[in-house]
Amino acid sequence: MKSSIKKRLVGNFMLIIIITVLIIEFFLFSAVRNYYYKSIEEILSNQLAFSTEFYRRYFSTSSLEDIVIDDVDLFWRQTSAQVQILDNEGKVMMDSIGSAHETSFITTSDVLNALKGDRATWIGKVDYDTEPVIAVSSPLKAEGEVVGVLRFISSLRETNRIIRSIYRVLITLGIIVIVISGIVSVFLANSIVQPLKEVTEVAEKMADGQLKVRSKKKFDDEIGKLSDTLNYMAQELIKKEQLKNDFISSISHELRTPLTSIKGWAITLNSAKVDEGLLKDGLNIIEKESDRLSDLVEELLDFSRYVSGRITIEKEEMSLIEAINQVGKQLKPRAKEKNLDFSISYHSDLPNIIGDENRIKQVLINLLDNAFKFTDVGGKVSLSARQIDNNVVIKVEDNGPGIHEEDLPYIKGKFYKGRNSKSNTGLGLSICDEIVKLHGGNMDIKSKLNEGTTVIVALPIKGGNSK
Repeated sequence: MKSSIKKRLVGNFMLIIIITVLIIEFFLFSAVRNYYYKSIEEILSNQLAFSTEFYRRYFSTSSLEDIVIDDVDLFWRQTSAQVQILDNEGKVMMDSIGSAHETSFITTSDVLNALKGDRATWIGKVDYDTEPVIAVSSPLKAEGEVVGVLRFISSLRETNRIIRSIYRVLITLGIIVIVISGIVSVFLANSIVQPLKEVTEVAEKMADGQLKVRSKKKFDDEIGKLSDTLNYMAQELIKKEQLKNDFISSISHELRTPLTSIKGWAITLNSAKVDEGLLKDGLNIIEKESDRLSDLVEELLDFSRYVSGRITIEKEEMSLIEAINQVGKQLKPRAKEKNLDFSISYHSDLPNIIGDENRIKQVLINLLDNAFKFTDVGGKVSLSARQIDNNVVIKVEDNGPGIHEEDLPYIKGKFYKGRNSKSNTGLGLSICDEIVKLHGGNMDIKSKLNEGTTVIVALPIKGGNSK
């Protein structure tokens, strides 16, 4: 059977309410019963105290037999209760209503305690009344010795009738409280269930692909947090979808260009009449375009590892000076080819760092590659490194066209190319930034339009966290 949160909430509320009302009713019933019984007991006790005191003063010199024979009832006339006189063995000597035979013995707890010299009360059933009675017994003493027991008995018929009437009122009030509380619990359950229903409907729409739908947050509670989480999830899904679309669009465009060149030259070279010069040019272009494809595939593989969190860093102590010199030698021919003034500088006492040498070289090559690409023929590109506090700061500077101010906040984003970008996929800077972060460092980009760009990489000397 299908259950709902609303039914469970209302059921739980009602269970708590019913249990609470029953507990309260139980204590109220006990309190009412004790109050009325104590009131009757107190009245009988006061009357009995007056009678026993009267007996002590005026009749203690007379025997109980004489008192009973002479029918001396002066000391119990002030009560309307049934009166019994018992001897010191518990035998009934006199009963004001004749309910007990003169040879009867009464052994209830109140009589036994009175025979011991204490006043006591007893509540129980008797054979001459359908309702319980309350009896209060007190010892009658002569010269300090217990000679008998004076017992006042009152029926609880009228008292129980009053108590039952109060019980009915309390039960009625309890039912009213349960009904009202039940209605209130339904509203309380709705106040919880309705926002959940709305969140569920929004989640179902999002699951159906309607990612622009948003959940309205009504209260700053757990359900409100769930709404925020759903909205955040939808926003992230939109970003992922956009990322996927950008990825497909960018890769399609970047793959088409070299493939078109390769295919075009392959068709040309496959023709019958090809001179040696044309063959050489065609093969050179095919080789360069193949290199472009290889670089693109490698960049995409790095991006895939980056997105899935699988970029690994194998750290060991390394010399930045050696890495910088090797990268410089590798890229100087390219700078010469473009007639760029390429300079390298660093402090001779530059300390070693703990890092992945291949990944650090990858960062330097990508940054210098961007600088060469965006700097016009005859421009300047520099690579420098120095120690600042506990970091080694590497700078790659150029005097190229610079980056638009509006593009700077997004330039490290995935697939972002900017307005004048000539990069292949827009992944290079985002991958460099990730590698630097994995070394516990940070990468910052400063640029002014028509003045140039500076990329600053700060790496801790003792290394950072790795994945």
